[in-house]
Amino acid sequence: MKNTAFNSDNNFDALYPEHIRQLSMKHWTPLNVAIKAADFLAAPQVRILDIGSGAGKFCLAAAYHHSDILFCGVEQRQELVHQAEKIQQKTQISNARFTHANITEVNFKEFDHFYYYNSFFENIDVQNAIDDTIEISMDLYRYYIQYLFVALQQKCAGTKLVTFQSLEQEIPPNYKLVGTAYGKLLKMWIKES
Repeated sequence: MKNTAFNSDNNFDALYPEHIRQLSMKHWTPLNVAIKAADFLAAPQVRILDIGSGAGKFCLAAAYHHSDILFCGVEQRQELVHQAEKIQQKTQISNARFTHANITEVNFKEFDHFYYYNSFFENIDVQNAIDDTIEISMDLYRYYIQYLFVALQQKCAGTKLVTFQSLEQEIPPNYKLVGTAYGKLLKMWIKES
C-alpha cells in the first residue's frame, strides 16, 4: 500500500512537530534528492550510512523506495534520533535504523556506501543553527572533515558516496565523480582504488 507521506515534502514534513518541520527547508534532504541518491547507492545486500541523519528524512524516504536495503543514520542529537524513530513507527518503515552517536564513534567497516549532506557545516554556520547544543568551531569542523576523509579513504574500491551541498573537502582524491543532479548540488562518487 502506498504511503501518502512520501508523496511530497509537505506531506512528509507534516509528520513532525512544528519546531522540527521548520528546519526542513535548510537541514533535511528533499524527497526527490533522497530518491535520486538512494537509487544510486542501493544494491543487493548493502548497508548504507547517512552521516548526520538529523530527523531521519533521507533514511526513511530511501528505505521506503528500496525496501530490501538497510539504511542507517547516525545523529549526535538524541531528540532528532527520537523524532526519526517516531516517524519510522508512523510510516511503518522496517528497513531503517537510527543511532545516537558522534560520527567518530561509528565503525565505517560496518557500512558499504554513504550519504553525506554536509553535516559538519553546522560547526561553522552561525546563522542557520538547528539548536544551541553544537559548538561553533572551525577547528571542530576541520577535525570532522579530516576524520571523514580518512574513514572514506580506508574503504575498498567500489564504495559509493553521495554528497549533497558539500564543499568536497571530505572526499579523498581516489573517489571519481560519476554523476551530478540538481544543478550539481547532488554528486555521486565511486572509489576507484
